[in-house]
Amino acid sequence: MGRRVIGAPVGRAQRWAVTGAVFVVFVLLWLWASQTTGRGNFPPSPGKAFGRIITDASGPLWSDIWASTWRILIAFTISTAMALPLGVLAGISLRWEAGVVPFSEFIRYMPVTGFGSLSIVWFGLDEKQKWFIIWLGTFFQQVLMVIDDTKRVPREFVDVGRTLGMADRRILRHIVVRAAAPRIWDSTRLALGWAWTWVVLAELVNADKGLGHAIENGRRLFQYDKIIGYLVVLGIIGLVTDQTLRAVGRRLFRHEQVRT
Repeated sequence: MGRRVIGAPVGRAQRWAVTGAVFVVFVLLWLWASQTTGRGNFPPSPGKAFGRIITDASGPLWSDIWASTWRILIAFTISTAMALPLGVLAGISLRWEAGVVPFSEFIRYMPVTGFGSLSIVWFGLDEKQKWFIIWLGTFFQQVLMVIDDTKRVPREFVDVGRTLGMADRRILRHIVVRAAAPRIWDSTRLALGWAWTWVVLAELVNADKGLGHAIENGRRLFQYDKIIGYLVVLGIIGLVTDQTLRAVGRRLFRHEQVRT
């Protein structure tokens, strides 16, 4: 086949160069679109969007970031605390799988946006309504991913535990969970990305702070530079969070194969 392509090693410097080049091309295309296809102030140029970020950094931006982060921390912690044990149990037991998988598949195909008005009826207009939207958008997907991660543990590992006379509880804790942990970590990292997506929807109703609230205000006031700027902030937060969790995962599971 000639020069090796599939799985060929890439140095750190080369990876950074490729990543940087992609972002440069993205900004150049954005600049081109703002100068040639824009109508009025839309789409705003990169300079206007980043200028808005810099301006708001001395005002409401940090309080909006903290408000959104706090909502995600609460809702996603609840989702993860529920999804991990339920997913592991459904991954090792056919009875649990029969009870969890079909219902999770049923719910996850319902659009979260359709629950916006219902969530207000159920939880009112306080923080619980926002937590619910974020939880709903992540929990059922997260459960199914944890189930799949657990099922990927080689059957031979469990057979070794039985050969050693280990009880099912010890096999679950010392073999299944430990073997599935790297994949579960990555699934949790991906689910956190969805949480950042749903926080925008959650903050559209009766929120006085938050990135979603700021974006909605920008839409109402036709502040397109604010909309795009805050979307860029969301992307930066997501990228930094994702790369941080990747690094932590590599360190935690350095003796295991972690999906990248």
